[in-house]
Amino acid sequence: MARRSSLSIRIVEGKHLPAKDITGSSDPYCIVKVDNEPIIRTATVWKTLCPFWGEEYQVHLPPTFHAVAFYVMDEDALSRDDVIGKVCLTRDTLAALPKGFSGWAHLTEVDPDEEVQGEIHLRLEVVPGPRACWLRCSVLEARDLAPKDRNGASDPFVRVRYNGRTQETSIVKKSCYPRWNETFEFEVEEGAPEALCVEAWDWDLVSRNDFLGKVVFNIHRLGAAQQEEGWFRLQPDQSKSRQEEGNLGSLQLEVRLLDETVLPSGCYQPLVQLLCREVKLGIQGPGQLIPLIEEMTSTECRQEVATNLLKLFLGQGLAKEFLDLLFQLELGRTSEANTLFRSNSLASKSMESFLKVAGMRYLHGVVGPIIDRIFEEKKYVELDPSKVEVKDVGCSGLHRPQTEAELLEQSAQTLRAHLGTLLSALCRSVRACPAVVRATFRQLFLRVRERFPSAQHQDVPFIAVTSFLCLRFFSPAIMAPKLFHLRERHADARTSRTLLLLAKAVQNVGNMDTPASRAKEAWMEPLQPTVHQGVAQLKDFITKLVDIEEKEELDLQRALSLQATLVKEGPLFIHRTKGKGPLMSSSFKKLYFFLTTEALSFAKTPSSKKCALIKLANIRAAEKVEEKSFGSSHVMQVIYTDDAGRPQTSYLQCKCVNELNQWLSALRKVSINNTGLLGSYHPGVFRGDKWSCCHQKDKTDLGCDKTRSHVTLQEWNDPLDHDLEAQLIYRHLLGMEAALREKHRELSTSTEAGSVPTAPGEALEDPLAQMMQVLQDLREAHSRSPASSAPMEPNHLLELQT
Repeated sequence: MARRSSLSIRIVEGKHLPAKDITGSSDPYCIVKVDNEPIIRTATVWKTLCPFWGEEYQVHLPPTFHAVAFYVMDEDALSRDDVIGKVCLTRDTLAALPKGFSGWAHLTEVDPDEEVQGEIHLRLEVVPGPRACWLRCSVLEARDLAPKDRNGASDPFVRVRYNGRTQETSIVKKSCYPRWNETFEFEVEEGAPEALCVEAWDWDLVSRNDFLGKVVFNIHRLGAAQQEEGWFRLQPDQSKSRQEEGNLGSLQLEVRLLDETVLPSGCYQPLVQLLCREVKLGIQGPGQLIPLIEEMTSTECRQEVATNLLKLFLGQGLAKEFLDLLFQLELGRTSEANTLFRSNSLASKSMESFLKVAGMRYLHGVVGPIIDRIFEEKKYVELDPSKVEVKDVGCSGLHRPQTEAELLEQSAQTLRAHLGTLLSALCRSVRACPAVVRATFRQLFLRVRERFPSAQHQDVPFIAVTSFLCLRFFSPAIMAPKLFHLRERHADARTSRTLLLLAKAVQNVGNMDTPASRAKEAWMEPLQPTVHQGVAQLKDFITKLVDIEEKEELDLQRALSLQATLVKEGPLFIHRTKGKGPLMSSSFKKLYFFLTTEALSFAKTPSSKKCALIKLANIRAAEKVEEKSFGSSHVMQVIYTDDAGRPQTSYLQCKCVNELNQWLSALRKVSINNTGLLGSYHPGVFRGDKWSCCHQKDKTDLGCDKTRSHVTLQEWNDPLDHDLEAQLIYRHLLGMEAALREKHRELSTSTEAGSVPTAPGEALEDPLAQMMQVLQDLREAHSRSPASSAPMEPNHLLELQT
């Protein structure tokens, strides 16, 4: 049983940003921080004050997080990036909005005194005396303080203020994880102020000290408890007047908080078994629960429900049967072949989700090389004469500029080459397509052919397959490769136009080159010969794709299950600590890494022989390394045990914050069920005779910061979480419970009117009634769950703060 929180984030666009460059423009990008921890960086949009990003993320977090902040930055090549402004949304704000925050938010000024992070460990007690009571404040340690100095650390000390008196701790040099263990006493006089203020500061020799955060306590509340000890989150100083909102521009966001209490697997078994039975029975089933769910699901949440159902049945090995049921339902209500699967039905949405979950690696193999080539070439390509800009292409020779006709012909040649290459790669990819995808397309092909058997509809089964494979999978991936994880950054304007034209050509091929598709844009005519040839190639490909028998499907799935699934791969820089020598960034070596469900391994190149580095079962933690350790903020550490059970650490450097968080996320997810996971770690390195983070000299010290094993990013290749999908489906069904009960009442009334009495002991199965009972049982299980009734902040010490 666990409580899980996740943030669904969409960074849409910005407007009216201030100019930060001498050209009168900016190069904006966004950094997303959760409790001051950077987790996402968007692409940079060059030379604009109204950038569009359109990037979406799903972040899984512990339920105790406090706030998510969006920083708009201006990228500079030669100097440090400028901060334009920020938007901050607290957890409480998002929790009060069931549908999430959606709209424009004004950017506010970033004040250094508000940019605080970390926690401080204090012990507070009231000690009775002969004449008066004494307040004793022990400052023990702090963790994850903000680095304020250029060396990536701070020189922190603590200032304790009460009743006009101030006392300070010693200064701990170059540490964001200081330990003081110092105690201060104040006399508590009658009528004295209630507030005890504990402030953390970064000491500076030349300039003024930097504020690191504060905690304020109510002494009267403490008096009743006599003594309290705990970790307290440092708060910003909000006493300053803030710059007027609106003059820094605005940011359009969509942010939604999802809190779920996931029960043990056994609690969801009745729900899962009931839904699986309905799918196995198909359209002949008595209850028709799946049609009812589709009927009662609103358009705005149909995609989410389709994805949850698809993942649930995929985990049960029934994805093909579930989609086949939806195909039959869609075909049963479709009279015109040209409208088949054109709506946003549950079948269409589920099939889209299915291809993204089961076919993403296949997509990368087929489309990836062509996308990479287009990005590298950066050619100017245009077929529409009304949009041609001859000045953009330069000269074809030394003396004569290129004419419009020459440019159009050159563009047509380029697109014909790209389209031909893509179709050839597709035709060669039959065996690379996952067996479950091939089997599902086979069911779709056969169902459509049964529904439209006449000669005039001979292309309809092929179009049904291409409507998903080409129009809803390949074409969107070509138009927006970043959203399908084919590229790390969005394309520039020139490359985007090439991708759009190629996607249009793929759509024409997928539509089987119908007259209607040709009539839309007559200027696509130069591609017609390649499109016409591509239709024949695509038909031949689909014929081979759907030619898969059940035995071959099972054999392919069995062979795949025996292989270690590749979770992530890519180049990284590695440094493994040996001896007491200095750890420098120059000592990192570039290698190509592979993370599978068995081990983290590496090779010199992607095609070289692999060497196992860490067995997956031996991983104890995957965490960030503080910047000062290697002079880079993009270094992570993998803490593990070797075959002899001795603790080891490997340090791996990434090229950017996104790559760092993606690798951390992947490592944490594949090792989340390991035994012996660490609860604390050292964010620094053991250099010489002490830890660089907290200066402790015991190498076996447990650690000065808590691990963040539950902070992960959702990726397309995430392992299925059956319990979470079942919980999400339960929550959706709970929202439509009243409608389901009304439907059950209607069906019961109509059944009673025309029913025949049954023999004693004979009972007709009523899946809808069973569903009502399952929902009731789950509701009761949640009410008994400690995680559901527990407060989000169990630390009662927060009541002492003012």
